[in-house]
Parts: sequence; structure tokens; C-alpha cells
Amino acid sequence: MHLRLGIHTSIAGSLEQAAVRAAELGAETFQIFTASPRMWRSRPPSMQEAAALQDARRRLLLTPLVVHDNYLINLAAADEELRRKSVEAFREELERSLLVGAEYLVFHPGSYRGLTLEEGMRRVAQSLEEAAAVLRSRKLTLLFENTAGAGEAIGSRFEELAEMRERVSKRIGFPVGFCLDTAHCLAAGYDVASEEGLEETLGHAEKVLGLKNVPVIHANDSKAPLGARVDRHEHIGKGHIGTAGFRRILAHPRLQDKAFILETPIEREGDDRRNLRRLQKLSGRCGGR
Repeated sequence: MHLRLGIHTSIAGSLEQAAVRAAELGAETFQIFTASPRMWRSRPPSMQEAAALQDARRRLLLTPLVVHDNYLINLAAADEELRRKSVEAFREELERSLLVGAEYLVFHPGSYRGLTLEEGMRRVAQSLEEAAAVLRSRKLTLLFENTAGAGEAIGSRFEELAEMRERVSKRIGFPVGFCLDTAHCLAAGYDVASEEGLEETLGHAEKVLGLKNVPVIHANDSKAPLGARVDRHEHIGKGHIGTAGFRRILAHPRLQDKAFILETPIEREGDDRRNLRRLQKLSGRCGGR
């Protein structure tokens, strides 16, 4: 697969409309929530709704489809009641992702507050194994997303991501990989903004994660500077990665088979379109789709 540029779109109205919105913006790939990201329980889409989404994707040439999990889920939670609710909610994420035919499910490992990092990672693996029990698919890949490093969030270091994948990959019936967020990388101390820093970061990612295991990149500029450990997304070219930084990222030969998904803020009407156009221009695709 060649480099593809896309965006997170809303499912307001219907799943099919999320695909239509993505295509209208000029995207080649897209990401959605399959339900409200701030509610524990949601009804699954019907077979008809899922089929309509898949038909729209084929018609509009949108691939891959990336699903992002619920913001409430904490697979590493020290509190057992919260962990159980997170396991149940993540299982529903898996079931909905399978139903809609998504290629990837991106999720945050969680917070180990009240535990050691080692205990937190152990709980993530346990929670994933429980959530995925009996389910199996080679078509849906689960992607650990790196974090900015705030508080006790797991996954700001590539070594933590690799360790969790190693713990879980042989215990569940799904392939497991990684999604790297450019803003999270910078905030966590990986200098993806400079030429030297990008080479160093990608070299380290290749060694620790294997870039073949990173099919999706969240393309976000960062309001926070290098190493600030704060998760604040900014419009492309307006933050601490900047225009030159994204031009280098999009042109890098090691990243030409990735799906880049925007999660930039929408503060004014048209921000989504403007950010996607900036990515297209910086990648040399002035005309979009």
C-alpha cells in the first residue's frame, strides 16, 4: 500500500455518512468511533448499517478503515471495577470493529495510577486477553497507540509499547501492532520536528517496534514543545513540528506505505478540509483525490 492521507470523521447521521464526509474532504482513508467515545454502553450498528458503510468504502475507494476506541477505557486500571468495565467496553469495540469491517482498531494502553509500571503493563495484557476471549480474526489488527507521557499513562516510550505487544500477541486471536501519533512523539521527547531527530526517531522505532508493525500514523501538530509530556493537538504547520517537519515526515522513504490520519482540532468551519489540504500539499499532492 502506498502512502494514504485521511482524517477522523463523525458518525453523526450514520456510519455511511462518515465515509461520505471523508471522501468529500478529499481523504483516501479515515478513522471513526463506532459509538460515542464518552459512554460505557452503546448499541451495536445493525447489519444493514455496517453493510452500507462497507459499500460506501468500496464505492469511494477509502482504505483502510481505522476505528479508535472509547476514551473511558483503561485496560491498566488498578481499580478492579473500572478494569472490568473497560474489558467489557473493549470487547464491544472489538465486536463493532469486526462488524463494520475495519482493518485497524487503535487504543490507548491506559493509566497505571496506583500501580507500578510493570504491574500496569501486566494488567493491560490480562485485560486484552479477557476482552478478546473466543474472538478471532486475521483481518482486524489491534494497534497500541503511543502516548505523550502525561501522568501515569503507559506507552510514551517505544520500549513500553514493544513489551506490551510481546506479552499479548501470542495470547489473543488478532494481529497486534502500533499506531504512532506525531504530536505524542514530540511531547514524549522524540524529536520528529528536526531532520536529525526524525532520522534518530525512525531508526529507534525500527529497532524497537519494527516499522512494518506501524501501519497507521496519527498526523497531528503539537501545541506542546519537545519533551513537554502534554497531549495538545494543533493544526498542521501551526505547532512545534511545523511545516518543514511535516514535509520531511511525509516524504520519508520509510513511511511511504503508511496511512496518515488527521486528528487536528476543528475550531472554525473548514478546519478539517484545510488541515487535509495542507497534508496533501506537503506530500506533493496538491490536487487531493
